[in-house]
Amino acid sequence: MPEQEHILIAKAQRGNIQAFEQLIYRYDAQVMALIYNMVNNSEDARDIYQDVFVKVFTAIKKFRQDSKFETWVYRIAINTCINFRKSRSRFQFDEFNELDNNQINDNARSNESQPDQSVLNAELNSHIQEAISSLSPKQRAVFVLRHYHEYKLSEIADMLGYSDGTVKNYLFRATQKMKVQLQELYEDHES
Repeated sequence: MPEQEHILIAKAQRGNIQAFEQLIYRYDAQVMALIYNMVNNSEDARDIYQDVFVKVFTAIKKFRQDSKFETWVYRIAINTCINFRKSRSRFQFDEFNELDNNQINDNARSNESQPDQSVLNAELNSHIQEAISSLSPKQRAVFVLRHYHEYKLSEIADMLGYSDGTVKNYLFRATQKMKVQLQELYEDHES
């Protein structure tokens, strides 16, 4: 852990709001991206994001610095997302995932000379997001951290508090499930 971060954490633990804000600023974009990748809904992601940093603020005095601060914050974010998905699935049907309109619009602008390509990219993104949404919360967390955020398996194990073998198992199962679902989609599209 960088020395300056260690100092900021100590100050934040003593109630220094500016130090806490500096810590959060370092990780807020990555945390928001992770949350969005986990829930695939911009409005829910913003709500969860706020909840995560309230939890971080409330619990920072308990942070023992045994792990990296980033790892600790990600663990809180992932657990909050998993709990959100569990509570949501109890009360309502799974709804069709919202596409990230900004990403689709960016793709469309970059492919203006190829309008068919932008439509295909949007459609493919939609199918990938749908397949990711079908994963269990733990599989989804591992898959997103590995493929969207490019963390090593050992880092993911630290973040989630799992063994390396458990993380490998979740990633393998998630990859297999994604492969089957996307293959079925491809076969349906071909016929």
